[in-house]
Amino acid sequence: MTLKPALRTLAQSYTNQTLKQYQLSYHTKPLCHLHAIAFSPKRGSFVSESRNYVIAHHLLDKTPQRDLLEYNHLLFEYFRNDRNNEAINLFMCLWRSGLRVNGSILSSVLKVCGCLSDQVAGRQLHCQCVKSGCAEDVSVGTSLVDMYMKTEGVRDGRRVFDEMGDRTVVSWTSLIAGYARNGLNDQALELFSEMQLEGNKPNPHTFVNVLGVLAAKGMVEKGSQVHTMVIKNGFESITFVCNSLINMYLKSGIVKDAKAVFDCMPNRDAVTWNSLIAGYVINGLDLEAFEMFNQMGLAGVKFTQPIFVTIIKLCANYKELVFARQLQCRVLKSGLAFDRNIKTALMVAYSKCSEMDDAYKMFSMMQGFQSVVTWTAMISGYLQNGGTEQAVKLFCQMSREGVKPNDFTYSAILMARPSFFIGQVHAQVIKTNYEKSPSVGTSLIDAYVKMQNVHEAEKVFHIIDEKDIVAWSAMLSGYAQIGDTEGAVKIYLQLAREGVIPNEFTLSSIINACAAPTAAVEQGKQFHACSIKLRLNNTLCLSSALVTMYSKRGNIESANEVFKRQGERDLVSWNSMISGYAQHGNGKKVLEVFEDMRRKNLEMDGITFIIMISACTHAGLVDEGKKYFNIMVQDYHIDPTMEHYSCMVDLYSRAGNLEKAMDIINGMPFKAGANAWRALLGACRIHRNIELGKLAAEKLIALQPQDSAAYVLLSNIYAAAGNWQERAKVRKLMDERNVKKQPGYSWIEVKNKTYSFLAGDLSHPMSDLIYSKLEELNNRLSDMGYQPDTNYVLHDVEEEHKAAFLSQHSERLAIAFGLIAKPPGSTIQILKNLRVCGDCHAVIKLISVIEARDIVVRDSNRFHHFKDGLCSCGDYW
Repeated sequence: MTLKPALRTLAQSYTNQTLKQYQLSYHTKPLCHLHAIAFSPKRGSFVSESRNYVIAHHLLDKTPQRDLLEYNHLLFEYFRNDRNNEAINLFMCLWRSGLRVNGSILSSVLKVCGCLSDQVAGRQLHCQCVKSGCAEDVSVGTSLVDMYMKTEGVRDGRRVFDEMGDRTVVSWTSLIAGYARNGLNDQALELFSEMQLEGNKPNPHTFVNVLGVLAAKGMVEKGSQVHTMVIKNGFESITFVCNSLINMYLKSGIVKDAKAVFDCMPNRDAVTWNSLIAGYVINGLDLEAFEMFNQMGLAGVKFTQPIFVTIIKLCANYKELVFARQLQCRVLKSGLAFDRNIKTALMVAYSKCSEMDDAYKMFSMMQGFQSVVTWTAMISGYLQNGGTEQAVKLFCQMSREGVKPNDFTYSAILMARPSFFIGQVHAQVIKTNYEKSPSVGTSLIDAYVKMQNVHEAEKVFHIIDEKDIVAWSAMLSGYAQIGDTEGAVKIYLQLAREGVIPNEFTLSSIINACAAPTAAVEQGKQFHACSIKLRLNNTLCLSSALVTMYSKRGNIESANEVFKRQGERDLVSWNSMISGYAQHGNGKKVLEVFEDMRRKNLEMDGITFIIMISACTHAGLVDEGKKYFNIMVQDYHIDPTMEHYSCMVDLYSRAGNLEKAMDIINGMPFKAGANAWRALLGACRIHRNIELGKLAAEKLIALQPQDSAAYVLLSNIYAAAGNWQERAKVRKLMDERNVKKQPGYSWIEVKNKTYSFLAGDLSHPMSDLIYSKLEELNNRLSDMGYQPDTNYVLHDVEEEHKAAFLSQHSERLAIAFGLIAKPPGSTIQILKNLRVCGDCHAVIKLISVIEARDIVVRDSNRFHHFKDGLCSCGDYW
């Protein structure tokens, strides 16, 4: 930058042209070397060192004859170098000196007030402008507009602009920039049009501001028109204008045009490269961003902080650990090693690459400069890598060091969800007034829901001020998880009343709630219809939820129709369909779908194989179950979990191979869990193995002392063997430990109302008709040669009483009611919370023949489809 004329008047003489620095004298009096202001002899400009500004200011104070030119120059230098507080202090010195200020000085100081966002000082200066008559100066008026716009005084800025007698393109540009800065984009565009109508030609800075507005509004067509104007005005080669064009096109998704502008630029700066690279990332062109970063290096352009941050974030997304380490070396060479944003980006990259030691080193290097952002990033890193304990400790340390968490911190730490910790975090959330925040409130809801504490989740939900769709969906998901269909429907209706438009996640949550056993059959269909109206039924998460819902509600045909119509499928979709067929006992279809997955080379997870082995278990396909276990380990390299081993125990146990089941238990790499022992105990009940059943019961009771299943199954084993004394001991132990046996219920839905029945139930208003129907059925069953299998009556009573017990089981009462209340020929579907007994299973097969009805029974294990005297389970369940 060449010396300005005002500066040249200060330099009266040079003592030696060969000296590296010259002494500057004010007027004719030379200054001593101590107070000299240094110039660069090559560039003729002030040396930007803090010491030189101090010397210059001190020099000005010591100068006996001062004029406004000197003050104005130093004010300008302070403002240009972002030393705004020094500029204000200098102006106060000028004010105290008694010199009369002019428009140029007032204009400079007003710009400083704008940068400091100090409207109070700006208004005082405005008054001084009016008193001194400088308000009519176009540069002062423009600076007033700029000051008000930067201090959120939009109306005052516009009023000053309207009162200006003369306006330059700079005045118009200042007002346009002010509107844009305050989010008034429409007004900014109107002003741009008005400016041209009044004959004012935009300058490059005007175009930059207008292009920024168009980028924010996504008005790419208008942006193309402005691009044409840029070319007509001859500004297409100006770097900062081209940077704005690139930014506008990229934010509008027009990558091709942005690249065309980039390719035609005669000169590019670091901002140009960063804009294009960041734009590629925004538009999902990550590989192109990496390539452009490489070209930038080859072009010899110095990498800047924004470039490093952008590329390091890309490394984090792609888990490119080696490249991230290389970038850290480049950062060190570039002298940016202490930049907080770069360190935070590196820390996140190492976290996502599971290098938590390196991530923590980066975090520790920021000691004393750690912000809430860095703390939150480190906590999130630990949580993403399974370090819940470290995350909790870090959160507590953060609080001790006085760093206040923000909404992101709370949302992250609530992912940890240790039950002892949630209450403490909730209390802190309340103290810091974040409980009404939608993001924090939603995280609290999610945490409580996952702890099955829906009551607390409801409290948080009602406190949130502005509930977004995520909060509504989280609350619906909570009700779905506990099977509270009624609660979920109430929340959904409230959502609709408040005019909130559901998305696919909201609808998938309510449809999951409709998959609960107690939900009305038609409710799921109604929400399916709602999803069709909103054109969301083909979205991935919603269609998968529909497959699950129809499967669980006994309508496997509809589930298959939804599955076939899915435009795209993920692993959840395939698992849902396999699980549906498995629940309905269609082993052949299960194998077909699985083989279809293998042909398509689809990725499978441990859940897929749990479903496959379970399907083989319920179909009696022992060899196939073993085969799929081996495929999982050998072909897909999935390490078996406790659930996989439990499925294998169940597979062998149900087939009567109890010895092999025990080999699995003894050979698994960890102690057998409750599910494995429960599967073995249930099989011991069926196959009447008292000794092994006793062992399994003891192990299960030790693991889950309050679970009634172990006691009931063991007592049933003793009862089936006629050992009533041992059975009594088990029942007594249950009483002593206050363990309650779960009663057997059966439900049936008739005309959108659900009715429940207990064994021997007389509470229904139509009890007389129900028992009359049962008596009629018993007579017709006898005519068909039916003999009650009293082995399923586990009470020490006479044989004729055992037959009476069997005839009054809850599922028979529900079926009898369905035969009375439902139209002839319609399918009867009932639900039972326990396993259907063998005698009832045989009876229902016969009833399907007697009444010529399809009967569907969902027990605790699976669906049974009875038709023409046969069951879909093949009598193996």
